[in-house]
Amino acid sequence: MGKLIVNKEKINSENINELIKICPFGAIEKINDTVQVSAACKMCKLCVKKGPSGVMEFIEEEKPKINKDLWTGVAVYVDHVNGEIHPVTYELIGKAIELAKVIDHKVYAVFIGYDIKEKAEELLHYGVDEVIVYDEYELRDFRIEPYTAAFENFINIYKPSSILVGATTIGRSLAPRVAARFRTGLTADCTILDMKKNTDLIQIRPAFGGNIMAQIVNPNHRPQLATVRYKVMDAPVRNENKCGEITLRSISSEKLKSNIDVLKIIKKEMEASIADAEIIVAIGRGVKSEKDMDLVREIAERLGAHLAGTRPMVENGWIDAKYQIGLSGRTVKPKLIFAIGISGAVQFTAGMNNSECIIAINNDPNAQIFDVAHYGLVGDLYEILPMLMSNIKNNNQVVYC
Repeated sequence: MGKLIVNKEKINSENINELIKICPFGAIEKINDTVQVSAACKMCKLCVKKGPSGVMEFIEEEKPKINKDLWTGVAVYVDHVNGEIHPVTYELIGKAIELAKVIDHKVYAVFIGYDIKEKAEELLHYGVDEVIVYDEYELRDFRIEPYTAAFENFINIYKPSSILVGATTIGRSLAPRVAARFRTGLTADCTILDMKKNTDLIQIRPAFGGNIMAQIVNPNHRPQLATVRYKVMDAPVRNENKCGEITLRSISSEKLKSNIDVLKIIKKEMEASIADAEIIVAIGRGVKSEKDMDLVREIAERLGAHLAGTRPMVENGWIDAKYQIGLSGRTVKPKLIFAIGISGAVQFTAGMNNSECIIAINNDPNAQIFDVAHYGLVGDLYEILPMLMSNIKNNNQVVYC
């Protein structure tokens, strides 16, 4: 980063207007007999390169330096509700183990809550080196201040180089707060993670509406934080034998005070989530009218599948928002998914391209969906679906790819 400096002694009545015209963002404003750079400046440096000589100057700010050797380990936040561990935690442990092998670091799991000591034992079946447990009565309900205090305490003691957090409701609330405490960066909804030999975490996520994949590195700050959605990474196989150790940590009650009081907890009725579905029938713009949904629903029912779709289908009111797949919806990893009338824009495919078997139906042979599909049927879905339905009825069974 850097900043623009205005050398006021070189400004005169002739070059002020020239400077103002050069800026494509209108960020240079005339104030009395001089100029001022406003917040609209995009640091394009055009005023330095093409402006009056010496009037504008760009000064590179000294980058902060950090001793990376002081920060070791890859940590995973254990996402849970009343001690019931969210499966995204195991997926992140699998990725943490993979990343830690590159730099020969330990893998930590930080478990924050109340009455969770015994449940922490389960984590030792998945290959973590150490489970750090904060088991305090003040942590019985998720409240942002005490949970952040416990997390901060963990980081100050163990100094992990990288921290992975599930992109759940709790994770998305906690991770930014922790990052702010340490004045470090946070990359949300990563789809790919890799590790450099110098412990820099390579974080890749869709950007600009999914039109590009941004590679983000945080070389001058520690710890490095990233959130990852459920079903993006692969969980390790549970080992019958335990390995690693559990360490109980305590923190003063004074630091666990909160301005939030939990008066009542109303349990939400459990619903089947498409994130856990083994078979999905997904629809896109190729389905022309709502009445055509009857055939699609019947196919889904016959297959024992969940019905899902793209954002336009949600906007049309044909499916519920909780059944939307993609960057602004859910990430899924079923054994089998039918992509019916879906073009395959990255906004959608980023949410399902890890599926075991993808069957795409589209009348455009150049549709992007065929780039990720394992099997493709090029043709009119209104001709293909009736034949598919007939085949399902005749065979009365589902055959996985």
